[in-house]
Amino acid sequence: MISGKAWGATQLIFKNENFEVHRIDIMPNCFCSKHKHEYKHNIFYIEEGLLFVKVWKKDYDLIDITSLEKGQMMDVSPGEFHQFSTQDKPVVAYEIYYSKPIGGDIIRETCGGRT
Repeated sequence: MISGKAWGATQLIFKNENFEVHRIDIMPNCFCSKHKHEYKHNIFYIEEGLLFVKVWKKDYDLIDITSLEKGQMMDVSPGEFHQFSTQDKPVVAYEIYYSKPIGGDIIRETCGGRT
């Protein structure tokens, strides 16, 4: 099943009680909500395009911005607010979540949208 988002679409590939994989298609010049996961790690793996991942570090006053290209990945730790964005080209990526519990652990601070 493909679910529409303000920034594109997400498709659940696999899910069990400890692990989830989603394919995400992100439109150009879009971003997701600023949010965090209380218990699960959030890995981004890039299949195509350039994705920027902003992380508000919980241990010190820093906003870390990482650019990811095809074949690259990063892991966002539980409890860290984060947000992804694109520039002028679409992005195809995979979001991989792992830990317990999987369901119901997103806390949004802002809404996503188009730039």
